[in-house]
Amino acid sequence: MTLQLTVLRIEGYGAWTLTLGSDREADLQMLQARFYFDTQRLFSEKGCLVYLNRFDEYFVVTNGLSSQDHLDIMKKLGQLYNKLQISMAIGKGNTAYEANIDAYNARNLGASCVAAGNVESLNGRIFGEALHSSPGSNINTIDVFAQILHIDIDSSAKLSSRFSPFEITLLLSKIYLKLSEYFLKKESLTFFIGGDNFMVLSNGLKKEDSRRIITKVSNCFEIKMNCGIGIGRTGRKAAEAATKALDTIRDLRSLGKVHPVYEIRCL
Repeated sequence: MTLQLTVLRIEGYGAWTLTLGSDREADLQMLQARFYFDTQRLFSEKGCLVYLNRFDEYFVVTNGLSSQDHLDIMKKLGQLYNKLQISMAIGKGNTAYEANIDAYNARNLGASCVAAGNVESLNGRIFGEALHSSPGSNINTIDVFAQILHIDIDSSAKLSSRFSPFEITLLLSKIYLKLSEYFLKKESLTFFIGGDNFMVLSNGLKKEDSRRIITKVSNCFEIKMNCGIGIGRTGRKAAEAATKALDTIRDLRSLGKVHPVYEIRCL
């Protein structure tokens, strides 16, 4: 079950921000918010899903996206943000960590995507090669799937009666770190997606391994967590299935049935 992962980066971002003067923070925060919005919009239109790694770097589940598709999105981002240098590194692997390493190696080797053509006309570079050679190629002809976990904290609203807003944020940060450490040992990548929610790119991870990790973290912080597992051809389909699985856990609980981990396939 292969995952295609693209690491998108704003190159030289730190050095560029220094040219804006000292009173730059508000403008930078607005720029980062717009850039994330546009990046998510452009990729999600093609069935992909973007995760914020840092404000100058993003991980994108790009199953089904061709090299030419990457080029088209690169051009559109370049038109919107012509002062920014943008790069994409495409990686593949049987696990998210493996795909992340493949993208990292493609960037380090300087292996430019052959479909990029005249890269001098772009505001950046594309590294690596996509699994699909052309837009619209049949994703079903390749064993390409994404497996995503959608995790939330059960009854997290009760935390507000015990902790102040910032203390809740600190607790969530600790939970995020612990989840990230445990899942990385299984070559899965964890992202905080807001509220009390996390998503894990978990190709190759068994359901029982997910259950064990959720139990460990829950016991560590004396909380209860729910975990929906979604499997789909594309990032959006896998996330949709994971969220449906999470909703199913809540529905079953209302019927007196407790299933903290539930899986749905959306192929």
